[in-house]
Amino acid sequence: MRKDVFLKTLRVGGEVFHYFSLRELGDLAGFEVKRMPYSIRVLLENLLRNVDDYVVEWSDVEALGRWPRVDHGREIPFKPTRAILQDFTGVPAVVDLAAMRSALKRIGKPPSKINPLIPVDLVVDHSIQVDFYGIKESFILNLEREFERNRERYTLLKWAQQAFRNFRVVPPGKGIIHQVNLEYLTRVIDYRQHDGRVFAFPDTLLGTDSHTPMINSIGVVGWGVGGIEAEAVILGQPYYMPIPKVVGVYLTGELQEGTTATDLVLTVTQRLRKHGVVGKFVEYFGPGVKKLSIPDRATVANMAPEYGATIGFFPIDQETLSYLRMTGRDEKLVELYSREQMLFRDYDDGEEIEYSEVVEIDLSEVEPSIAGPSNPEDRIPLREAKRKVLEAMKLFFKQRGTEAEIEDDQIWFYEGGGAAATQRTVRKIGAPQVKVAIDGEETELTHGCVVIS
Repeated sequence: MRKDVFLKTLRVGGEVFHYFSLRELGDLAGFEVKRMPYSIRVLLENLLRNVDDYVVEWSDVEALGRWPRVDHGREIPFKPTRAILQDFTGVPAVVDLAAMRSALKRIGKPPSKINPLIPVDLVVDHSIQVDFYGIKESFILNLEREFERNRERYTLLKWAQQAFRNFRVVPPGKGIIHQVNLEYLTRVIDYRQHDGRVFAFPDTLLGTDSHTPMINSIGVVGWGVGGIEAEAVILGQPYYMPIPKVVGVYLTGELQEGTTATDLVLTVTQRLRKHGVVGKFVEYFGPGVKKLSIPDRATVANMAPEYGATIGFFPIDQETLSYLRMTGRDEKLVELYSREQMLFRDYDDGEEIEYSEVVEIDLSEVEPSIAGPSNPEDRIPLREAKRKVLEAMKLFFKQRGTEAEIEDDQIWFYEGGGAAATQRTVRKIGAPQVKVAIDGEETELTHGCVVIS
């Protein structure tokens, strides 16, 4: 079946956008698109739009279109709209592209033929160091020191931005990569000119940071990959992935006063770790989603790597449109396109989506919590923090062969700057000790002590 059969137009203001219709695909091919998770609909559109009978074949569309009766072991080619790189992995990628240009030049070919085939944004944030703090000039001084310290790297990146097509650099001082991606880079619904026509499609991306799924909070499918996979995608290769299972997380109620999105994400991480979502998509739905702001959703989506999922997806809804307006981006195309393509979530329409599995979480049951002591999923309710931390400390000392005398009620006041605590001793069993007199006072030194002269 030719994909042109599904080509439709959409008028937004005075502009005409072309798109490949999921609604038409469902009608003509017999796919139950309305029963698919929203994240699967985005993947389906991606396959349909990129059908070329070479890399992406009609059989790939059919394999996903039969949802939920699919073979989860079958791989499909995913071609993201763009890529986003942080500087630790992005700079080596730029060096690789430059090396390819040098290789072409050596064999007498035009080096300019080597370019990213999809838009690439490199955000400098991971290598930033803080040398100045506590004064109002800190930001400027740190920025100046950063450019001095990494002059060679920034010279390379400035050259790359000028030399390569489809390549932009966000310099240091503009924010962390996920913040810049969420607040500035994404359009949610992207568009591009091809053969004299403007095509609209969902924004999708792969990034070189594990917390790339933060962008899932506004209906954009994207996740983190390694540097090699990112380079392959940048050069036009698809990212092959098995058809994912989708775990629907049904949210009810709303967060109580005194609880935060951090408390929620610790609860979600604990629940989903126990359920098992590794290698799966997670999609949030239910009346509780309406009670979460975009920053709250971003917190939950950002932690997808911690609960083991590939993505933590919130479909486009009214809150998404409000956020786009607030951050100075036009929401008209986003709303019209997503509604026409059945990508807009209206929580009152009573639709029945078929998820692979469903987990229910009542937001009203979320309570103030802390993470740890070892992993984010080891959530400790704040009301139990004192007891749990003491237990963890005692276990810590016991496992390392130490003796600890801890006055449960006093030590924490002492360390927190409160009332004086009972003197306690922590001593390595069998460790040699040396008594030293310093300024007339005798003290003991043992392995691990730090002496500053």
